[in-house]
Amino acid sequence: MNELLKRIDEIHTTPMGIDRIKHNLALTCPDSAVVDWCKAKIAAPESEFVLKGKNWYITSGSAVFTLNKYSMTLITAKRS
Repeated sequence: MNELLKRIDEIHTTPMGIDRIKHNLALTCPDSAVVDWCKAKIAAPESEFVLKGKNWYITSGSAVFTLNKYSMTLITAKRS
């Protein structure tokens, strides 16, 4: 199992991160559901993980998530 998936419950973001993710992915869910939506996409079986320096880059479907390896902060997400 990927080390990131072992720590998936630690994933969080900032209020600005929520705004950025919702805007970039055109999400219409409530702010409180954004991180859970991202976690579900990251945990999907088809997700691909690449560790570059201090960040994980996770591709899942048409989204690419950037996650800090140490703090587990979801920095951004964008369409691939």
